[in-house]
Amino acid sequence: MADHQEASVTLPSDPASVATARRFVAEVLGEWGLPDGADTADSVRLIVSELATNAVQHTFGQSPVFTVDVRLERGEWLRVGVTDSHPRWPRRLPAAVQQDNGRGMVIIRWLTAEAGGRLSVNPTEAGGKTVWIALPWPVGAPAKSVSGC
Repeated sequence: MADHQEASVTLPSDPASVATARRFVAEVLGEWGLPDGADTADSVRLIVSELATNAVQHTFGQSPVFTVDVRLERGEWLRVGVTDSHPRWPRRLPAAVQQDNGRGMVIIRWLTAEAGGRLSVNPTEAGGKTVWIALPWPVGAPAKSVSGC
């Protein structure tokens, strides 16, 4: 197996792109040996959905596209990042229970922590940011090597 596998897609900042991002990640995980319906696959799909939604809704038209990167490092860590070109970083909201939105990062942090992972936000050279999650690759998942990604 390759030491490092990766795949990415760049999509328009449009609400329809959220479902496309989710499908893309599910397909990549399946190709890499993580079956649809596995707990980690379900969590990653929800995390990607929330991150893509944030990239569409909270960049106020200043990021015409967003990119989803998926990496499998040494068959041990799955990293997923969503990059947009808006300079504002996600805010840490208290419980976010008094409003209709703002729960996305709370959900992302909770799912990431529950899976034993980490969340980070890194600036890009273009002035935007990438929100990364890193999760342990599930024990027993074969981590198939796929060429061309």
